[in-house]
Amino acid sequence: MNIGQAAEASGVTAKMIRYYESIGLIAEANRTDAGYRQYSENEVQTLRFIKRSRELGFSVQRIKILLALWDDRTRKSADVKTLARQYIAELDQDIEKLQSIRDQLQHMADCCQGNHRPECPILDGLAKTAPRRPPLSVE
Repeated sequence: MNIGQAAEASGVTAKMIRYYESIGLIAEANRTDAGYRQYSENEVQTLRFIKRSRELGFSVQRIKILLALWDDRTRKSADVKTLARQYIAELDQDIEKLQSIRDQLQHMADCCQGNHRPECPILDGLAKTAPRRPPLSVE
């Protein structure tokens, strides 16, 4: 199938297919005599694998490792599980960080009266960690 058909079948845009090829995530496609890329069902399945991996947030580098493991029929599932567990641990750290940020912002918003007065605990809270901007000089 051509690149448009492969894109439609895999859910990966033609632009991304060309990009994945350029960075070596997928092998260069076979070409027709006219220079058009041709993809097999196996290559489309690889594109689906990459798409799903990206949907789960795996980096390109990790996808390269996963693809190598997927292609290696002598692999140990423990190696794949280890990689997944490492990524889960990183996601847990990201979730904790985002939850902390959310809690801090929620606290500042809860402290704000939200009225027409100039006092604003949100701005005051942001100013506590950021250096104060010098006033604009008018010359």
